[in-house]
Amino acid sequence: MEHTHSKSTPRDVFLYLLAIGTLYFSVWRFIDLLFEYINNIFPDPLDTYLFGSYEEIRLSMATLIILSPAYLAVTWFLKKDLIANPEKREISIRKWLLNLTLFLAAITIISDLVTLVFNFLRGDLTTRFGLKVLVVLVVAGVVFAYYFRELKRGVEHGEKPSKLLVSSVAAVILVSIIGGFFIIGSPATQRMRRFDEQRVSDLQNVQSQIVNYWSHKKVLPTDLGALKDTISGFVSPRDPETAAQYEYSATGSLAFKLCAVFNLPDTSNNGKFSDPYYAPVPMSVYVQDNWGHEEGRVCFDRAIDPQIYGLKTP
Repeated sequence: MEHTHSKSTPRDVFLYLLAIGTLYFSVWRFIDLLFEYINNIFPDPLDTYLFGSYEEIRLSMATLIILSPAYLAVTWFLKKDLIANPEKREISIRKWLLNLTLFLAAITIISDLVTLVFNFLRGDLTTRFGLKVLVVLVVAGVVFAYYFRELKRGVEHGEKPSKLLVSSVAAVILVSIIGGFFIIGSPATQRMRRFDEQRVSDLQNVQSQIVNYWSHKKVLPTDLGALKDTISGFVSPRDPETAAQYEYSATGSLAFKLCAVFNLPDTSNNGKFSDPYYAPVPMSVYVQDNWGHEEGRVCFDRAIDPQIYGLKTP
């Protein structure tokens, strides 16, 4: 049977592409957010990479805050449009995109189950892994069930927007976003943490310069001003928040200490930050030092080992 008003208009193409695009990105980031929560709650000692990235959580939260309302709004608008124009159920762009979504959801479910069996046979069926499989299975299953129902529904059933569905999806997303603040803290807390991480990065940089100074001159600098180098352009950094000079003092011929004032206690593992994106990286320090700290003024005592740092006696 020919439908006289079933051709896609540019507006239809735009709205359906926008709806499916925001759906895909929202689902991706929603799953990633739940994965990061699981990583934080169930850490795996066998992992060599530091999971629980605060940056990933922030990015997923930001994506959901913007894209989820956009998806719900566009979907609601399309539902209202189908009420006014029931023949649009047959437009090609709608059928193609809904079938594509079903295909991707089905492939995701199958891949998820294959991964589950594979890891079971490999002996890696941990609580953390099981929860991740369950998350993917449930999310992909819900998406598949919803759009399968959309394709099977006939015009005679009507297109009344489901307030319960919209409210349920919005509530789940809202709870997942709120949960992120319990892990990463408020934006104000995050800013204080980033100041602290910059302080550690600065101290690592200064420590590297002190070791380099000692390696060439066989004596520790008298103060941080002695590290100034007009060729490399190095100038001792200052506290990023207060602009105060970091404390330094030589406590022996091969020992020194560096001090700074921190906003918050370090919650990372032995000074190895759980946020890889903002984790400070030493410039030329040959060993991994412990930069764990409490709130307030903290000093780090360092002793140079001539054998480690390659001092050659004449």
